[in-house]
Amino acid sequence: MKIVIAPDSFKDSLDAAGVASAIAAGLAEVWPQAELIECPMADGGEGTLEAIVAASQGEQRRQVVRGPLGAPVEATWGWLAQSRTAVIEMAQASGIQLVPGACRDACRSSTWGTGELIAAALAAGARRIVLAIGGSATNDGGSGMLRALGLRLLDAAGQPLAEGGLALAQLAHIDASDLDPRLGEVQVDVAADVDNPLCGVNGASAIFGPQKGASPEQVQALDQALGHFAEHCAGLLGKDVRNEPGSGAAGGMGFAAKAFMGAQFRPGVEVVAELAGLDALVQGADLVITGEGRFDAQTLRGKTPLGVARVAKRHGVPVLVLAGTLGAGYEQLYAHGIDAAFALANGPMTLEQACAEAGALLKARAGDLARLWQVAHLAR
Repeated sequence: MKIVIAPDSFKDSLDAAGVASAIAAGLAEVWPQAELIECPMADGGEGTLEAIVAASQGEQRRQVVRGPLGAPVEATWGWLAQSRTAVIEMAQASGIQLVPGACRDACRSSTWGTGELIAAALAAGARRIVLAIGGSATNDGGSGMLRALGLRLLDAAGQPLAEGGLALAQLAHIDASDLDPRLGEVQVDVAADVDNPLCGVNGASAIFGPQKGASPEQVQALDQALGHFAEHCAGLLGKDVRNEPGSGAAGGMGFAAKAFMGAQFRPGVEVVAELAGLDALVQGADLVITGEGRFDAQTLRGKTPLGVARVAKRHGVPVLVLAGTLGAGYEQLYAHGIDAAFALANGPMTLEQACAEAGALLKARAGDLARLWQVAHLAR
């Protein structure tokens, strides 16, 4: 019997590899002879780097870079030597988790550190960069990232702008003469499911600015500043991508990646599945088990269980979900390749208890699923 275990992480509890390991342990107690294949997954957000490196036998590299508000941070990025692919998780260098709530400042935060990671990937000889852009603390239109790669943004006096999105309102000239030419030689795939434009009522500032510390007045100012930046970029590049889907992702990082790198946007789980070789692993399997912390109608927006189910259904393999909780509308997933879903809790417990005991709960529920599966097949 061949079973593929392809879960996402359980936030604030276990990473995807830990979830897969706990499920495998539970299954092994019932099916000691089964072939259990662990394939940690992610959907472009937190944990994408770890999932890809673990599934692809890649290498984690570390580098000290400039954090969202300028303080140095140690960031990790992934290197897949065989394909010369770099995996960069924006949250490692420019993530909101790096800035305490009271210190979040959407006007000043910068993506410079993400640009430093991209520069490291280029120096390593990357032919492809997978850029996962979930969880950012920034709203600078990707300008910091571009400046770290050689772009110069100048005010009317010819002086470099301060970092951050608000300073873009003072932009008078863009000098691209020192922009790293290797950007034109590398394939950039952005792993994200956000389709917002750069500006406007559905843009980066209006939708994501408040959670990054922007007041209503600052949201308006940031939106105007990003629009001003986009105007100058259009004049320089001869194309305007500000209204393309995804340009507003990660505070406008999507805009910079599209405009200056020719980046292609792909669903995060699709990119992870490809790099992990999930399609080949599922072929010939008897069962696929996936999961995430909260399984509900939001999963339909491209989260891991949906992506895994799509791969499994191509091969006619049934899919079961183990989740921390089953939320409103989870039944909708039954029309999209999920065959059954189960929550972990074995009785009343707090969220803190559930997170602390997630490994044991996953192991126990996986064993229960195996026993149920045996009974169902004996009854045939």
